[in-house]
Amino acid sequence: MVKRNKIQLISTVLLCILAVSCSLDPEIDNTYGDEFAFKLPNKAEGFLMNSYANLPNMITDQYGGNFLDAATDNAVTNDYGSGIYRLAHGGLTGYANPMDQWINAYNQIRNVHIFLQNGLDEEVNYDITNEENNQKKKRNLKGEAFFLRAWWSFQLLQVYGGKTNDGSALGYPIILSFNNDQESALDTKSVVRNTYAECVEQIRKDLDTAMVYLPFEYTGSDPVTGELQLGRADQQIVAALKARVGVYAASPAYQPDTVTTLDGMGQFTVVDMAAFEQKWIKAAQDAQAAIDLIGNFPGLSEQDFTSNNTPEEFIWRSFHNNRLLENQNYPIPEFGQARTGPSQNLIDAFYSKNGFPIDDARSNYDPQDPYENRDPRLYLNVLYNGEILNDDDLQIYEGGEDSQSVYPGNTRTGYYVRKWLSLQPGLIGVENPANDRHYNPYLRKTEVYLNFAEASNEAFGPTAVGTGMSKSAVQVIKQIRNKAGITNNTYVDEVAAQGKEAFRKLILRERRLELAFENQRYFDMRRWFMPLNEPITGVKINLEEDGSYSYQKFVVEEREFNNLKYYYSPLPFDQLAKSPNLVDNLGW
Repeated sequence: MVKRNKIQLISTVLLCILAVSCSLDPEIDNTYGDEFAFKLPNKAEGFLMNSYANLPNMITDQYGGNFLDAATDNAVTNDYGSGIYRLAHGGLTGYANPMDQWINAYNQIRNVHIFLQNGLDEEVNYDITNEENNQKKKRNLKGEAFFLRAWWSFQLLQVYGGKTNDGSALGYPIILSFNNDQESALDTKSVVRNTYAECVEQIRKDLDTAMVYLPFEYTGSDPVTGELQLGRADQQIVAALKARVGVYAASPAYQPDTVTTLDGMGQFTVVDMAAFEQKWIKAAQDAQAAIDLIGNFPGLSEQDFTSNNTPEEFIWRSFHNNRLLENQNYPIPEFGQARTGPSQNLIDAFYSKNGFPIDDARSNYDPQDPYENRDPRLYLNVLYNGEILNDDDLQIYEGGEDSQSVYPGNTRTGYYVRKWLSLQPGLIGVENPANDRHYNPYLRKTEVYLNFAEASNEAFGPTAVGTGMSKSAVQVIKQIRNKAGITNNTYVDEVAAQGKEAFRKLILRERRLELAFENQRYFDMRRWFMPLNEPITGVKINLEEDGSYSYQKFVVEEREFNNLKYYYSPLPFDQLAKSPNLVDNLGW
């Protein structure tokens, strides 16, 4: 790339980030060379800002306006032309992958490399009046660069990491510098995937480097580390991402066949237990280090969905002020698209308030009053028949205005999504529509504790407190349930007494309930080789003559995931065509 194109790229990237017109006269830009451009601190920093700017602002942005949960047993989508609908029906290919991150992630990694090679030079001055602040800013930016490279690298690992036909576990091609030499850039035949373990090692190394240079948090009025910088990477964010990476690195789906084998849908064998447990010990250590930094967790509350101040539960988040989620997910009569329908499968997974599963007689579950006295997390996630929306009861029963029997575009499952939405009356409508604040949490404190519980259980068992650990898996799960409002943990102790495998299922169930509609269930199911072919059910509700309701479960969608390849994503076809030494994942 010649110099005049470089400066044009720099200007274009930065001006687009600032939402300013990009139609500058190229002749003006072309009078400068890249040596001059990188001396301008705003232009140099802009490459990192682009990596931030490409994070999904709204929780459904990354998947075309849908929750990834709609491709799992948690929900369905009514957005029939969407990639998520096709994904839910086995329509995943190397040509069409709604989770595709390859180009975007590598573009952001490239931006980080350009910054690292140019934005920290002595001639770049971020504060001409204060050399101490200049050096502090460079230190902070260096930490952000290594964090952002780790973040975007993990996006590649999360989507494309997997076993291959020969039993290897591969990640993505690691690239650690920006090469502007065109001949080298065209040498695509040399591109190969690094092993999954090598990718994890590099991500951890980047996170360790970021930790050295970043502040613990942004607070006060300091121009570099003050509150005005909230939303940028800090040590707590770094530690939380490292804890997430740890559970992926230890998961059975991402081990070579010398450690774990995939034996069938929902079936795997640990071949080398010592190696397997060692990975979980490392994951537990990383999660414990994160807990030591972030402290206790408050749990999620309804107020967190639209609070004007960043909720304490969120370690890293974006926010937006609009009504798009409501437009997508409200019922048709409320001027929405009824896009997301939570499944009866998910509803049945929520416990009763006393902590017992609803199929346990001790739960006191009443199938004729199925939403009463349930796990409070149910009410954070789902809108059901009779709930209040827009100052009126939801009428999801047959013949009710919010049912599919009246408007075919309404929910197919008998439920509407609640999580992350505003229920502000009159928010959307024909007259005087309004906006409300919404959050997209990239990392939550409760997730860090769930990561710890999962790793500790695999490494040490349910009840043991491992060396260097502050609590056992059982203690953490009880703490999470207590924060959620569950009143009794007898069931937790009973499952823990059954051993590691039984308690693993309980932990994964807790993850399902806590992290519903946070786009994590899809990956959790695959990294643990959970069954993928459970039919998605809903409920038909009839209003009886005496005013009572009757409930009938039915199958909404079949999920024909009957091939082992569905545990992994295919690599993009165009990348495989360009780089013949790239090895695709199992079955693709």
